[in-house]
Amino acid sequence: MRQGMLAVSVFLTGGLRAWLYFLLAGCILEKKGSWEQRKILLGGAAAGAAAVLFFWLPIPDYGRMCMEALLLGGLGAYLLGTEVRMSLFVGAFYEIAFSLWQLLLSAVLAIWRGSEIFLDGRSPEGQAGSWLAFGLLGLVALYGAKRQEMTEQEHFRLLSLPVLGGFLGIITLSEQKAPFISEDVLDIWTMLSLVLLMGVLIFHMNQQYRMEQELARLKAEQAELLERDYQALNQSYGANARLFHDMHRHLEALYRLLSQKCYEEAKGYVEDLRTPVREMAETVYTGDEAADYLLNSRMSAAAREGISLEIKAEFPRHTNIRSADLCAILGNLLDNALEAAGKVKEPEERQAALTIRRIHRMLVIKVENTFAEDVEEHDGELKTTKTDGGLHGWGLKSVRSAAEKYEGTLCTSWEGKQFRAVVTLVYQGV
Repeated sequence: MRQGMLAVSVFLTGGLRAWLYFLLAGCILEKKGSWEQRKILLGGAAAGAAAVLFFWLPIPDYGRMCMEALLLGGLGAYLLGTEVRMSLFVGAFYEIAFSLWQLLLSAVLAIWRGSEIFLDGRSPEGQAGSWLAFGLLGLVALYGAKRQEMTEQEHFRLLSLPVLGGFLGIITLSEQKAPFISEDVLDIWTMLSLVLLMGVLIFHMNQQYRMEQELARLKAEQAELLERDYQALNQSYGANARLFHDMHRHLEALYRLLSQKCYEEAKGYVEDLRTPVREMAETVYTGDEAADYLLNSRMSAAAREGISLEIKAEFPRHTNIRSADLCAILGNLLDNALEAAGKVKEPEERQAALTIRRIHRMLVIKVENTFAEDVEEHDGELKTTKTDGGLHGWGLKSVRSAAEKYEGTLCTSWEGKQFRAVVTLVYQGV
């Protein structure tokens, strides 16, 4: 009976410890959207069964800890879809942190009750430390899971709290010369707590480096968009410059055609002259010259592709919204919308619409379009359908990056074959 209760306790603590690891790994590795409840429950049950097996095998505690860390890392990589390297990294340091707090709480119970049996993990009393450690770290994990919009610094502080607390706890225990615990064990755990601290710092530095790389890619993508629009604008202005430079010749040719009553030829000649003029940004939508040219060029592109594009703009004048950021938002959203709408087979269903509205000190930019292909989502991000490499897939990230400069957000949704992207910006008058 006693052995059966002990096996049940080991199974439950092992399964709950694995579940807690999945929760933490999904949070800090940004894989919260990859949860499948059935797989997570099966993974916890498998970890609990493995914990019972490891418990009865004649292996030392440190060996059992290493085996459990490998198991958690492997299960995390499979169930959450994370990189194996990062999953093993988090699993190893998670197991060290859990075992450290298990030792500290068991030592507190042993000193309080004056019995070393609480340090024996193979006894029912020794399981008390596991349950207390699970409760403590579980509170930390649940707090992090409920805070959906935690910043990188908040994540770092949340992870550092139990790690730093464990380090201070083992140092305090070493200074107290606690009975029932050998100095060798305390020295080993002091070194492991230092390794744990270094691991958290390295992980934080790796995340910072990854964010810097992502920002660099976003800037490169924005620069590519601006360069492309600049080249198109430059070509359009060049065509019109040539037109005006040769105006006297065109007037002479028209005069001769009209003098000879060649009205159809004159009409065709005038139509040819109007082509580059129509490509200029004649319609003012925002008052920003670059943004207006971009919108007019997309309107012309939509007409060439047989796409019905409707633009309604209510844009405030003299704001702190930079032209480059506005063009990055409008350019990416409209490019995605026109590309998706252009793939619709029925010409009458190729539709897109841009609406810009001002609500107090908030600017709302909404782009809607029809689409034919299925929308793919991965880890909370829309997945590009382009297969030719390059910087594809960074369009919406570039929009989100530009919006965040103005305390804004990007929200995407779709229903049936209608896709919608909404950007909100908070602006200031200048």
